[in-house]
Amino acid sequence: MIDLSKVSSETGEDYALASENRRLLKFATYASVSTAGLLVIIKLVAWFMTGSMSLMATLLDSTMDILASLITLFAVRIAITPADDDHPFGHGKAEHLSVLAQSAFIAGSAIVLLLSASNRMTEANVIIQKEFAGILVMVISIVATLILLGIQRHAIRKTKSSAIQADSLHYQMDLLTNGVVLLALFGSTLGYHQWDNILALMIGGYMLFSVKNQAWKAIQQLMDTSLPEADLQEIERRALSVEGVKGIHEIRTRVPGSMAFIQMHLDVEGSLPLKQAHDIGFKSKQAVLAFLPSADVMVHIDPVSL
Repeated sequence: MIDLSKVSSETGEDYALASENRRLLKFATYASVSTAGLLVIIKLVAWFMTGSMSLMATLLDSTMDILASLITLFAVRIAITPADDDHPFGHGKAEHLSVLAQSAFIAGSAIVLLLSASNRMTEANVIIQKEFAGILVMVISIVATLILLGIQRHAIRKTKSSAIQADSLHYQMDLLTNGVVLLALFGSTLGYHQWDNILALMIGGYMLFSVKNQAWKAIQQLMDTSLPEADLQEIERRALSVEGVKGIHEIRTRVPGSMAFIQMHLDVEGSLPLKQAHDIGFKSKQAVLAFLPSADVMVHIDPVSL
């Protein structure tokens, strides 16, 4: 027999979890946009002061980041919108569309950077000025980026959002590029001015190399790829652990956003009363939700003769 008080409590817990996830997603996206805006302003000032090509590279990257963060902000707002009559499975794929847009921005900025740095390497007497002002700006940028990455890591751990993961990848690259720019500016203080151009080329190449994986992952998600094999095995194990489940087949999963959709057929004894078979299906669903709390699980009961 179904314990209705338990069902009500679990429904309330699910609602609270969804509300908390939405709050975390909004906070992470707002923090991303604010951080990107701050970094663009201070790097723009530092670039005018120093004329550093590698600093211009990270300025360009931060400009792309603020555009990408704005896309993420709008995509997340759409993705967390509840399902409606026109979108019965929700709006989760908006996240993956934003990832593709971000990938295009990163690739475009990387190509512009590579062309600019290559052209500047042929110029003579390229001198960087006021290197210490640039170094100070880069230290501030690194600290701000580390704080943002901490916020995003917490949001990703709780929500599994692909859009936040993609946005976080940008800032992980920023952390590396900011360190490279620090090295270039330090080299300039020692008279090694070509370090600036060489390291700018390295940054551009790294940006192009890194973006292909996130773009491919987004494409796979838009194509309704299944959960990883390890997750499928755990779903099967948990469902079969419920007393009364004699077998499981036709497990189908897809992940259109931060929520996984799971369908599974359970074999139960055909002579059982309908209510008892329903209870077995309910317990199996709860066993799977204990593993993937934000999933949408649909259970189909198949009667079998023993």
